[in-house]
Amino acid sequence: MPASALQAGLRIAALQPSISIILDRLGALDLLVACTRYCVEAVPALAQRPITIVKDSWSSTTDEIFAARPTLVLASVPYRMESLAALLKSGCPVLTLAPHTLADIYADIRLIGSIVHRVEAAESLVAEMQQEITAMRATIADAPSRPVVYCEEWGKPLIHSQPWVAELIEAAGGQFLGDPARQTTPNVVAAADPDVMIFAWCGAGDRVPLERVIAQREWQDSRAARNGQVFCIPDEWLNTPAPTLLLGLRALAAALHPSRFDAKLRPRTFHTVANAGITI
Repeated sequence: MPASALQAGLRIAALQPSISIILDRLGALDLLVACTRYCVEAVPALAQRPITIVKDSWSSTTDEIFAARPTLVLASVPYRMESLAALLKSGCPVLTLAPHTLADIYADIRLIGSIVHRVEAAESLVAEMQQEITAMRATIADAPSRPVVYCEEWGKPLIHSQPWVAELIEAAGGQFLGDPARQTTPNVVAAADPDVMIFAWCGAGDRVPLERVIAQREWQDSRAARNGQVFCIPDEWLNTPAPTLLLGLRALAAALHPSRFDAKLRPRTFHTVANAGITI
C-alpha cells in the first residue's frame, strides 16, 4: 500500500493505543477520526476532540468504525480474524501491525511516519528511544549483579511478557526468565526462584493484586517475595509497543537497581508480612 495513495484526505481509525500514542508523538492527531477508549486513556488530549469512540481491534464492528468515514484503519495485535476479514472485505485500506521486538516497533513508527508525512519526526522519535535505551545500558554497565527477572503479561494462564520487554529488562540490567510471550506454570516459576518478579497484566493498569497473587500461587517463600522484590508496573508502560515503553524501562531499572535511580521511579511493590505487617 503506497504511502502516497493515503496521504491526501487521510482520515485514520486507530484501533490500538500504541497507534494513537505514536500519532500524538508525530504531531498527527488531527488525522484521527476514530479511536478506542483505551486510546483516550493513553492520550488524554483526544478527550477534547470530536472523535468517534469505537471498541478495539478485537471487538469493533465495521459499522461503528465506518460511521467515522475513515480512509485508513490502523490496527495492531491482538485482533480477531473475523473482524479483520470484515474490514478487508469492505474495501477500506487496513494496515495491521504485529511487532515482537524493539526493532519491529521502530519499523512501525517509521512506517506510520511515512504514511502521515512525518518522516523526520518518526526518525527523531526512534532515535530518542534508542538513545535512552543505550544510555540506560551505560548507566548500569558496572552494576555488581544482574538479577533474574520473572515478568508476567497475563495471569490466567501465566504468560511471560513480550520479546521487547525481555530486551528492556536486559537494557535495565536484568536477565529475563523463560521464553517471551510463552505460557508457564506456578511450579516452573517457583523452581526457577527468580530474584525479582514483575507483573504487568494486559488491561489491568497498575492494579495487579500482588499480595493475593503471591499467596494463591504459594510463592510466599520465594526469594523475590522474601526480599520484597515483587512489583507491579503499569500495563501501558510495558505492553504497549510505543514510546511509552521508555517509562517502563525507567521503572524496571529503578526496581532492579534502586540505589542508582530516583526512588520516585520505583514501581508499586509487594511487601512481605515480615517487613510490612501485611497479612496475605
